Amino acid sequence: MNRSPQPQFCFKCVAIFLVIILFFGLSFWWIEFNLRTLFTESAVSSAVTFIQRFFTPDLSYKFILKIYDGAIQTIAVSLLGTLLAAIIAFFLALGVKPASPLFIRGVIRFLLNFLRSVPELVWASLMVLAVGLGPFAGVLAIALHTTGVLGRLFAETLENASPEVTNALLRNGTSSFLAYLFGTLPQVSSQFISYILYRWEMNIRMATILGFVGAGGLGQILYYELSLLHESRASTVIIAMLILVVAVDLLSSRLRKSNMPANC
Repeated sequence: MNRSPQPQFCFKCVAIFLVIILFFGLSFWWIEFNLRTLFTESAVSSAVTFIQRFFTPDLSYKFILKIYDGAIQTIAVSLLGTLLAAIIAFFLALGVKPASPLFIRGVIRFLLNFLRSVPELVWASLMVLAVGLGPFAGVLAIALHTTGVLGRLFAETLENASPEVTNALLRNGTSSFLAYLFGTLPQVSSQFISYILYRWEMNIRMATILGFVGAGGLGQILYYELSLLHESRASTVIIAMLILVVAVDLLSSRLRKSNMPANC
């Protein structure tokens, strides 16, 4: 009768766990993180007073129209930035495939790493300096960062695609372009669409924040109203942001589900 092997004590696992705990504790100590300051009488009183100022929201017709224009601008910025990024990322991802020269693959990978390593807010600040205040700067900021993210996702998806169909088409005399178009792309198209929709969800949130650095949309309206201490109007903008993000999340989730293969 074969005995099942006895579990062995994992010293490596314990060591890794202790190192994580150590760094966790050092982080608390280094940044002087103190939760008790959130629950002092003065802190709670200030928070309650600040929140009370946001009631009731400004629902005047003129301001609602302004919010509507800002919401449309926010959607347009996120859509255009995501679309530009998806197009550029797709062509960059083609250069990372194994058949490409090593130098070209290295340059493209470095470019994609650089683009996604810089946050959207930093890109937006740079673009505002380059092209001025407004939604155009927001589109460029979202497009630059999202190109780096989607480019890597697209490249990894293409690398993991099965080459069997493409090789079969090549053996039968099909050109490389047509073999790629009808052999590889159908395998990865649903994943590409899912990635694009997911990034659009994230970009709609980011587009509402980029206005704080002058990139237009609801964020710029919120920054303006907060600067003037118009809490009731700021409350209206925050509610509009929440409604917009929830609506886009639901729409994107439904589109991703409808795009999934039937056997998933």
